[in-house]
Order: sequence, then structure tokens, then C-alpha cells
Amino acid sequence: MKIVVTNDDGIHAPGLASLLEVAERFAEVYVVAPAEEHSAGGHRVTVKGPIRVDALSRTRFRVHGTPADCARLALTELVPDAQWLLSGINEGGNLGANVYMSGTVAAAREAALLGKGAIALSQYIRRNTPLDWPAAEARAEAVLARLLAPPPVPGEYWNVNLPHVTGAPPTADCPLDPSPMQVGYRREPDGYIYAGSYQDRPRQPGSDVAACFAGSITITRLFL
Repeated sequence: MKIVVTNDDGIHAPGLASLLEVAERFAEVYVVAPAEEHSAGGHRVTVKGPIRVDALSRTRFRVHGTPADCARLALTELVPDAQWLLSGINEGGNLGANVYMSGTVAAAREAALLGKGAIALSQYIRRNTPLDWPAAEARAEAVLARLLAPPPVPGEYWNVNLPHVTGAPPTADCPLDPSPMQVGYRREPDGYIYAGSYQDRPRQPGSDVAACFAGSITITRLFL
């Protein structure tokens, strides 16, 4: 089995290195990741002008494009026989409405559109708390062992969020929170600065936001 690994934090992000470490325990892995960060870039794709690709090794490619570009190029040109695409591990949660603006989730969605299995993985981060990447790797491995076992189902993909807790968190299969995001701005002399608080966002009981904030690994099945 072949797996493509990508992200939206850029090819040198620690979360990508962690996901690569985990994915190599399951299959032959190819990295096809953006040269620069594209956080909150959504499902943007490049359709005008060339997309430069640097082959750093036989299995590692740096793409001067978006996460969705990476998924398209990987699964149609660079590794067309890959069965799965994994996107992440994003440094920050992608819960509820975030899936519509997230470059991490967009790469997985693009893979699903191309008929491949796809999983987006993100690590929620609490304020002023150091992040433990080895713990994130262990949790991601357990999730992937479950989700990669059956063959992918056409028209669906997965969104996984890891909690920022110590110990062994439980796993919750839950829907996206439909609550609207709290959007606020602070006016500065040179323009408006986004001032929304991720941790203070509204949440509905049983949703991915509530479960992850309460300390659970959340697994959400998404559909095209």
C-alpha cells in the first residue's frame, strides 16, 4: 500500500514529520507538501500559471502551491497509485466550521474527490501549554490503525482532532459542531486585526468541539 502525506503548515513543519513517522509504520509513504504555510487557505487550487515541484528525493516532493494542489498533483501525477492521503498533523485544531477554511482538511477533501481514501489530522493546542509531539504520534497511530484497516469508501473522508491533555484520552466518534464561529476584529491604525478566541467558541453537547475540548480524540466522518 502507498500513502501520500501532506499538510498546510509547510514541508518543514514538525507535525508533518510526526505524521510521516507514524504513516511509515503502515505503508510505503510519499511526502508531497507545500513549500510554504497555507493555514486557513481553504480549498484554493492553482489553475493559472505553472506549479513548480522540487523533487527532494525519490519519495519527497516540495510543491510551490496550496495543500489542494499538493493532493491533486500527488494523486494524478506523482503517486497516482497511492490508495490513501493523510493530511497533517496540523498545529492547531480543525473543529466544526474550521473544516471549510482549513487547508489541512481541503487536501483530504481533494483526495476524496479524486476517489482516494483521505484522513485529515489536527492537534488542538491549549493556551500557554507546551505541545508533546511524541504523544500526538502515539494517538495518531492508534487512530490510523483503525481507519486504514478497511478499504476507503467512495465519497467520504475523515477529520481527526487530537486533544491537548496528558495520559490516555478516550476516543469519540462525533459529528461536526454546526455552531457559527465567533468572529471579532480589533481596529488598528493600519486595518482590522482578527480577535476571535478559539477556546471560547460556542459548542453543542456531543459535537466534535465539545468532545475535543473535554479531552477526547474526535473522529468525524465527512461526506462529499
